[in-house]
Amino acid sequence: MKIHFIGIGGIGLSALAKFLANDGHKISGSDIKQTEITNDLATNFDAKITIPHHEDAVEGVDRVIYSAAVRPTNPEYQKAKALGIELLSRKESLKFILGKKEVYAVGGAHGKSTTSAMLASLIPHSNALIGAISKEFGSNVRHFSNNKVVFEADESDESFLNSNPYLAIVTNVEPEHMEYYGYDEERFYNAYKNFLSLAKIRVINGEDPFLSSLDMEAVRLYPSKDIRNIEFVLVNGEPHTKFELLDLGSFEVFGFGVHIAIDAALAILAALQLGEKIEDMRDNLKHFKGIKKRFDIIQNKSSCVVIDDYGHHPTEIKATMQSLKTYAGMRGFDKLQIIWQPHKYSRTMDNLSGFVECFQGADELVILPIWSAGELEIEIDLKGAFSRYNLTMADKVTKEDGIVKVIKDGHIVKEYAEGLITAFGAGDITYQIRGKA
Repeated sequence: MKIHFIGIGGIGLSALAKFLANDGHKISGSDIKQTEITNDLATNFDAKITIPHHEDAVEGVDRVIYSAAVRPTNPEYQKAKALGIELLSRKESLKFILGKKEVYAVGGAHGKSTTSAMLASLIPHSNALIGAISKEFGSNVRHFSNNKVVFEADESDESFLNSNPYLAIVTNVEPEHMEYYGYDEERFYNAYKNFLSLAKIRVINGEDPFLSSLDMEAVRLYPSKDIRNIEFVLVNGEPHTKFELLDLGSFEVFGFGVHIAIDAALAILAALQLGEKIEDMRDNLKHFKGIKKRFDIIQNKSSCVVIDDYGHHPTEIKATMQSLKTYAGMRGFDKLQIIWQPHKYSRTMDNLSGFVECFQGADELVILPIWSAGELEIEIDLKGAFSRYNLTMADKVTKEDGIVKVIKDGHIVKEYAEGLITAFGAGDITYQIRGKA
């Protein structure tokens, strides 16, 4: 089929486009601007990319898949509708994309991208469809000529209910994306319960308050007693975690933190259910190199390390801050210099007190404008809320010649050339901190 994607530059939709291209379909797509993702699709997947959106882009296609950010006023959406072309949201498209696959789906509030990439490492000949770039295979998609798919399952719009899971992992459950669920917690928790009920094999964190309450058959990890002797080590200046799991022996994985050990343990228990051998898994887990934008060391010098982290919820940021403190001590850095681009007005407002607390330990904090992700603007007094911190409110950052520059009203107001600098956020901060925006 000829399949067109509106909003193809997003990490989620681009993954589906690549996956379908690998399945033999002809893909095309559009977005508002050219990026590394759109360039990759054009170069490596022979996709015709239209920048910006234009109604002619849907001429001659069989099906159109659109991202959650696309509104019915979009010219391509309107033209496709007028031409009678089948229109599917990303959520709806999963039924035909995954419906006949053996899907190993990974869900949860936090850690699902990392756990998905770890599971892909442990099952080395599986297809993978992940919401982040795995550094092991340099993409958010991996292709093999079989039916097995490691899939990062998204709860934000209940799309994980369309993922046809044979096996389901849930790392943890915490109310998030509540604007979608109408701020109805019962509906939110029921979505997770329904997701797990779809799977033949379930692997869950048995110490999560919600997951521990479920009365269904599952392999349950109890981190406080099942994971022992956690140790953090540096390998060529990069973070690694060693741990022992049950009676399965010791494992080593890229990344720092108890949460890294928990993610790896869940992936190991899942792969074990699928017949993978322990010794193979011990070796294969070492192939995991982290994911892009998760404790992503983009500059590694003895005097200055720059890290890009996708953390955009207080729980995620708090966990990474703990890892940063450990890493800083091991590298000999005495300060945590943090740059934060809040993601979504709704998330920032709903979790404001949590955000204020999660940056505890930051010696300097730079806050950038909220990345709206298509939401209408809400006035939030971030300067007042974060007044306890050594705070700089800025417009953007960039990196030139190894120096991170903080910009306000067109002027450089601060430069970081030494120490540990970490950028948090799920917007374009990842390009800013790399000097590409």
